[in-house]
Amino acid sequence: MGALVDEIAHPTFLPFPVIAARLLFAALLGAIIGFEREWQARPAGLRTHILICVAAATFGILTVEIAHSSAFAGRELQSDPLRAVEAVTAGVAFLAAGSILFARGQVQGLTTGAGMWLAGAVGLSSGFGLWQIAGLGTFLILIVMSLLQVLERKLGLTANKKKDASPAAKNEEKGSGKDDEDRKC
Repeated sequence: MGALVDEIAHPTFLPFPVIAARLLFAALLGAIIGFEREWQARPAGLRTHILICVAAATFGILTVEIAHSSAFAGRELQSDPLRAVEAVTAGVAFLAAGSILFARGQVQGLTTGAGMWLAGAVGLSSGFGLWQIAGLGTFLILIVMSLLQVLERKLGLTANKKKDASPAAKNEEKGSGKDDEDRKC
C-alpha cells in the first residue's frame, strides 16, 4: 500500500500549486473564449473551449514534467518541446476542421475552427507558464471575434457577406450571365 501512496504522491518538477494555477488559468481563458462563442450562438462554445485550453495546458505541463522526470535518470533524453506544440496543433486542427461545414454554397464555422485552434495555443502557453502570452492571446481572440464583428455590422459588411453568399444572389448572377450569353447570339 505504501508503494501506491508513494506513486500517487510522486514528486513533480513543478510545484503542485503552480501546476494547479496553470491549469486553472487555462480553464479561465478557455471559458472567456468559449463564452464569446456561446454569446454569439455559435457551435463549439464554453465547454469545448475550456476543454481545449485545459488539454493543451496539460500537454504543456506534461512536456515539462517528462523532460525532468526521474524515470529517465541516467538515460540520454532528447527533449523537444516543439513536438508537444506540433501534437497539440495537429489534434486541435483535427477538431477545428470538424466544425467547418460547407452547405448551400456557404462555408460556415471557419471562425469557430480558428478560435478552437487559438484556444489550443492559449492552453499551451498557459501550460508552459507563459502567462502573458496566454492572456494577450485571449485578449486578441476576443477583439477579433467580438469587436470586429460589431465593426462589420456598423459598416454593413456582415449584410453584404450574407447577401453575396445567398442562393438568391447567386441566381441573379447566373441569370445576368445567361442574359449576356443570349445577347451575344
